[in-house]
Amino acid sequence: MKSYGFTVFLDLEEMSEDDAERLYVAGCDDGLCCSSCGRAYVGFDREARSLEDALRSALADVRKAGFRVTRVELEPEDLAVLENAQDAAPQTRT
Repeated sequence: MKSYGFTVFLDLEEMSEDDAERLYVAGCDDGLCCSSCGRAYVGFDREARSLEDALRSALADVRKAGFRVTRVELEPEDLAVLENAQDAAPQTRT
């Protein structure tokens, strides 16, 4: 498995210790809970078989903790994974 880095922004202005604990218990033990400039977020380094699996599992864990995701930012090296996947995808005609 590979480790994928990305940041999940929450519909929350400030991350409290209770919020961080809820995220940890829900399965976000591979994320760093932070808040800055009125935005709360979790920086993940998640191991998974694919970037899609890493994103899906992290988003599910955040939602399980009771939070709403507003945005996801990928690390630059993981954007290349997405570009390569698009290049490898079969082309279809309509």
